[in-house]
Amino acid sequence: MSKIGKFQVADGLFLIEIPEAGLFVQCGCPADSVKHLMKRGLIVVKEKEGVSYETGPNAILLSDVLVQNGSFANLAEFPALQMLYRQGMMLPNHPNNTGAKPMLIGLPEQVDAQIQYIYRGNYGLVTEAEIIDAGIAPAVAREMMRLKLKFAFGKISPAEELLETCRVENRPVEIRNGVFIRRLRLNVFEFRYQNETVTVDLNLSPNERYSAPYPLGYHDIKREYFAVIHSGEGDGWNVNRPCMSSILLFQGKIYLIDAGPNVLYSLTALGIGVNEIEGIFHTHCHDDHIAGFTTLMRSDHRIKYYATALVRASVARKLSALMTISEKNLFEYFEVHDLKFDLWNEIDGLEVKPVFSPHPVETSVLMFRTLWEDGYRSYAHFADIVSLDVLKGFITEDENEIGVSREYYDQVREIYLRKFHIKKIDAGGGLIHGDARDFRHDPSDKIILSHTSGDLTNSQKEIGSGAPFGMVDVLIPTAHNYLNSYALAFLRSYFPAAPVHQLSILLNNELITFNPQSILLKDGVYADEIYLVLTGNVERIHSELEIHNILSAGALIGEISALEGVASVGTYRAANFVKALRLPKTLYAEFVKRNALYNEIKRLQCNREFIQQTWLFGEVVSYLTQNRLAKAMRVRKYKAGKEFPKGLHNEVFTVKSGKLERFDDGKPVEMLGPGQFFGEECVLFDMAVDYRIRVVTDAEIFHIPGKMLLDIPVVRWKLFETYQKRMEVDAAFRVRPAT
Repeated sequence: MSKIGKFQVADGLFLIEIPEAGLFVQCGCPADSVKHLMKRGLIVVKEKEGVSYETGPNAILLSDVLVQNGSFANLAEFPALQMLYRQGMMLPNHPNNTGAKPMLIGLPEQVDAQIQYIYRGNYGLVTEAEIIDAGIAPAVAREMMRLKLKFAFGKISPAEELLETCRVENRPVEIRNGVFIRRLRLNVFEFRYQNETVTVDLNLSPNERYSAPYPLGYHDIKREYFAVIHSGEGDGWNVNRPCMSSILLFQGKIYLIDAGPNVLYSLTALGIGVNEIEGIFHTHCHDDHIAGFTTLMRSDHRIKYYATALVRASVARKLSALMTISEKNLFEYFEVHDLKFDLWNEIDGLEVKPVFSPHPVETSVLMFRTLWEDGYRSYAHFADIVSLDVLKGFITEDENEIGVSREYYDQVREIYLRKFHIKKIDAGGGLIHGDARDFRHDPSDKIILSHTSGDLTNSQKEIGSGAPFGMVDVLIPTAHNYLNSYALAFLRSYFPAAPVHQLSILLNNELITFNPQSILLKDGVYADEIYLVLTGNVERIHSELEIHNILSAGALIGEISALEGVASVGTYRAANFVKALRLPKTLYAEFVKRNALYNEIKRLQCNREFIQQTWLFGEVVSYLTQNRLAKAMRVRKYKAGKEFPKGLHNEVFTVKSGKLERFDDGKPVEMLGPGQFFGEECVLFDMAVDYRIRVVTDAEIFHIPGKMLLDIPVVRWKLFETYQKRMEVDAAFRVRPAT
């Protein structure tokens, strides 16, 4: 009978079980990995010595690379918490508290990054000085630290005290009890116990994505004047629902409140593309509210980031530790707007007031309002909070002790019970979450209970409502069709020289809704009409060319096919509900002719087609951005044998045709063909290239200005992802695996 069990839990997620050695290794650590294990029955509830607890892994094998296909591959915070608390490995007098600690296994740099990220996830800012540096007055910072230490049982403990580590090398390393692990190549590992071996490959294929553990379906959401879309009411353990979050619709703009795990999946289900997001309001840095940040970094514009400076500082410490990049570089992906505590901050007519919330890490509850005919309409988002009973237990009259004052408790209670039209509250219970009973006499018009791990109890149902995914609460209905506004804005940006009356010719066409999974244009078909995508996502697929891109609002589908009378290269398919403006071929061609646009479109056509077919630029869907890139790209020809010198460049080099080879330390490590690129480290970090590039066959190479690419978050992120993967590949070639 085999002594090693191997289970594929989900894409990029495996479980290795070696019961005889007492070792159960979760291999891969994407968002919501604990929920996947629960769904597969690999984490269940048992009872020992009269104590209920969960089973599950006791070690985590990390990916060699932090990011795969745009999503975090290493998010060990919640798996570690599941081991420590829900399995009971660190609970006093728990039968599973045997002295063994959860173990992190992986490359030294990934293990070290996870240690720091989990540490910041536990505590946020860890000293009064860090809190003061975030703009908090010293006296207030002292009170915040007293509260933090009370949550932390009086001590900020380093993560190393809670976790063991095993740093993997290219030779066999013992994990524990005679189980060995060896790294064979990038993200491929071999486990050995006695005379058995098992191999685990954590690499995702190019078009593979980490999956969500729950189905969401598709929703056709109307853009309202002021409304709340309920996009998640679960917590980090709820296997059937996304984590607590909301989406605000205001005057045709879309704002997220937090970005938890699988946020892209949630947005797709709601018919919202990443490029449609105006901004995000952020409450705090726990993974169930922050794991989706890579999605926001994959927009073609800098999404506005709204949080207090205190929350932003806490988020920056955690994410920069996780990603091993500076805090400055992290927030260059966003347009940062700091909010002031306890004041109504106005954002283009929408007002938001952040109020400090008692929680182990720096947290704000958020209150929103906007003026209407009968006064203000309001929404309050209370994630995360603490129960009043727990907070009352923190009260101390001694200012030198950890805890809170009676005055602070009374202040928090008053904030909790303020009246709003709609109030969503954290009702998760326990030591660090809210209790629905505290809101039994809340005067708000509607209370929604959220952040729960299961269904609402009968007593909770008497206090507040639930909110199924995709439910919309309209605070102010719209009398305006925002789709027309979107169409006008796109056309003005694409054709700035065209007069308004000419644009009106195009605008006076049919608005069409495409159902999810329906085809807009097939590969090889000649387009009779052009579609300007206004909302939703469109897949562009060409299996032979290995193209699979997601196009969002602003994409023009079928333009070149219609104007040139050529067959479409690729199939365009609605990924969700898509709203589009239909532009008849003859009418669009006449518009182009009358405004003398054809030569410009033709001039840029070749470069733009190349852009659309590459992995690096394929998701840059804005026509305006594509044109800016197409204008700036310069193609040069290189003969076989040519070598690019090491050093500092301010460009990214993208292969149009031919083959190149990349050498590190004198060894060939990578072959580059059409669509592939190099030079990302110079652009990202102002670092000199320390490898050689040799042209293998005659080649044409696009030179693209680095500064322009840094202003496109999705491209910047892909450059970073490629840089990390190449670092690991090069390290593997420098120290080849032992045989």
